[in-house]
Amino acid sequence: QVQLVESGGGLVQAGGSLRLSCAASGSTFSINAMGWYRQAPGKQRELVAGKTSGGSTNYGDSVKGRFTISRDNAKNTVYLRMNSLKPEDTAVYYCAAGGLGYLIHGMDYWGKGTLVTVSS
Repeated sequence: QVQLVESGGGLVQAGGSLRLSCAASGSTFSINAMGWYRQAPGKQRELVAGKTSGGSTNYGDSVKGRFTISRDNAKNTVYLRMNSLKPEDTAVYYCAAGGLGYLIHGMDYWGKGTLVTVSS
């Protein structure tokens, strides 16, 4: 089992920035990809960004150019730098971890989520 603990959410004004962090513990040898998903009220959960241990990165269309995912493999930690935040970025952000095929098969492990609220 892998445990994921997120931190860094909060309230920010539109145009501002936040950085989320997620630390993995437990059977971390079993994971390859780590990433972030989000779910806004009344909407489906969507991929924000994912990154494999080899460095391959994927972003959701709505955050490309504004958000950056990074990863410290030695610390089993993944980060999400969010710039130029918009009110529509308001959501619960979930850290997730899984295998190399996460885009097809989904992630295997999930954090509890951290709320990001962007005020206009």
